[in-house]
Amino acid sequence: MVGFSAFSLSFFTRRLCLLGISFALLILGTVKIHAAPTQLGAASFETYISDDGEPARINALLEKVFQKAELDIQLQVMRQAFLGSSVLTGKLDGEFAYINLGEDSSNYVLSDIYLPIYLYAVSKDAEVQDVKLFPHLKDNRVAIENRFANTPSFRLLKNIKWSRNPTTFDAFRQLADDRAPYLITTQLLARELNILLANDNEETLHFSAKPLAKTGFQIAISKNVANAKNIIAQFNQVISTMQNKGEFNQPLALAWLTKDVNGDGVADFVGHSSITNASDLLTTAYSLDGKPTSESSAFYIDGERYHSLEDARAALPSKDSTQPRESLLDKTTYQQLLRRW
Repeated sequence: MVGFSAFSLSFFTRRLCLLGISFALLILGTVKIHAAPTQLGAASFETYISDDGEPARINALLEKVFQKAELDIQLQVMRQAFLGSSVLTGKLDGEFAYINLGEDSSNYVLSDIYLPIYLYAVSKDAEVQDVKLFPHLKDNRVAIENRFANTPSFRLLKNIKWSRNPTTFDAFRQLADDRAPYLITTQLLARELNILLANDNEETLHFSAKPLAKTGFQIAISKNVANAKNIIAQFNQVISTMQNKGEFNQPLALAWLTKDVNGDGVADFVGHSSITNASDLLTTAYSLDGKPTSESSAFYIDGERYHSLEDARAALPSKDSTQPRESLLDKTTYQQLLRRW
């Protein structure tokens, strides 16, 4: 029979305690290394944000950005009514498509605007091209989505007869049914409807002389998130680099973008060989910083600088572009609207 002394039992007990403490510390260290991903949410927004397989520019773009930035972020798409409360209660760490139109953002750490939003007045009537300010729409019925109408900036506009709509489709239908002669919408959404209309041989929309409001999509992370500032700083650095290299063009489905890449105060033209063709028109370029182009604008293809359009086009593929691009708006969904146009 083997016996154990009091000394040996005490020794083994201490060793077991030390092993237990070491194991616990190892587990805690592993938890820190494999911290939970940052959870960001947004409401669905046609052609921008979706979780059901529809074209979604923002989802496609941010997937590439987070991968480049090596950020562990998960995106959730939900109803607008649940978005704010989910952040307040901590179910979400913030928003991935935050649009500021006069709201108090003091509880957030905000990124730079990664995709600007230019809100235009559009109409079937060419007279909208004379509109330069909101007062020019005074006493007119104007369709608008709730996401814009229910903001401090638009609530201040009292002399316009707003026709509020829950979805993009409903807002466009106001024009199709001639219930509202004007619509306030984003430049990119109006372009997509025009592609749909042109492909169906219908008359396209006219735009106001300039955007009546400017805002943009941002990442907004609650200040309660410990590493919020680090995430935002990393995000900002990566989006700037990707924009300059033309890595925004393909996920946004835009052949040309403009941005002041070289810091001379004038916007340059940015393209990428994955989507930009030699025949694509510069007039379709979408501005990433709101700065104007000029004759001194440079051209960047895949991050390489070219001093002339001819040189830039020589670096681009010459694909057959006789077939018009399909709209990001679903033709089946909009078929009824097209028949009413």
